[in-house]
Amino acid sequence: MLSTLKVVLVRRILLVTAAASLLLAGCGGSDTSGGGDLGSIKVSSSASPKVTVAKGFSATKTGTKVPNKGSGDAIKSGDAVKVNYVAVNGRSGKQFDSSFTSNKPLTLTLVKNSILPGFIKGLSGQKIGSRVLVAIPPKDGFGKGQKDLGVKKNDTMVFLFDIVAKIPTEVTGTAQKLPSDLPSMQLDAQGHPSKFAKTAKTAKAPTKESANVVIQGKGATVKAGQSLTAQYVGQVYPDGAIFDESWSSSARTFQVGSKQLIKCWDDQLVGQKLGTRVVLVCPADKAYGAKPPAGGKIKAGDSLIFAIDLLDAS
Repeated sequence: MLSTLKVVLVRRILLVTAAASLLLAGCGGSDTSGGGDLGSIKVSSSASPKVTVAKGFSATKTGTKVPNKGSGDAIKSGDAVKVNYVAVNGRSGKQFDSSFTSNKPLTLTLVKNSILPGFIKGLSGQKIGSRVLVAIPPKDGFGKGQKDLGVKKNDTMVFLFDIVAKIPTEVTGTAQKLPSDLPSMQLDAQGHPSKFAKTAKTAKAPTKESANVVIQGKGATVKAGQSLTAQYVGQVYPDGAIFDESWSSSARTFQVGSKQLIKCWDDQLVGQKLGTRVVLVCPADKAYGAKPPAGGKIKAGDSLIFAIDLLDAS
């Protein structure tokens, strides 16, 4: 079961619009110039760490402290990273969530206007393997608060992040040919799937959904309920409008196998291995059927085709 914070992040943080600019966080000690006295915060050494924050802790700007500096690559804007975290409300000093207890790390993609500005400010410039304390004031957090988490309008949040890994941007491996009865997949100059082209055998709409592996990964098997991070392109079958793609921006994270996606994705991505590039063919009844998203390029009854790189799941 997903933690409360992860549910809120998936549902709301990805919709947050913020005008704050990116700010590379320092890698030294506590930021005392508006970032709160992070030096006063105590962190236990247990497997599920306890973060002790005195009641009334506040900050006027996002501040960081790095108790343990990792030796991995530095994180930059646009990266997707996997983190474990403890979240504490500075006003009350009470913990309101932790991924350590559920053993399900959170994937964050550090892209402006798609996530809380405080996460970007606190994690940009840090190294993989680091443990980082981040104080996030309301202007870089939830603004008016977040009732689901017990966070009020003027509350500062304190996060302890263990930066576990950087998510790869694409899969690699030996390519396999698509079946001849599927549209041909075209690649762009960077080798990413960009569109599909119709062939003589693909003029008719498909009647069955299918998953067709073009690069076989060797990672863990994707399970229902996991947060899946992927790059993809989606097109109206067989060579219609491209209605969505991620390679021009950043990887996206979805909860798979939980009826939050079109049925074709839930049916066909669960059970695949990470590191795989798969082409999904989704007939209309396994996609949007007679009720496609309003104002988009998908029309009622359209079948869809996707190329998807399965990068990570947790």
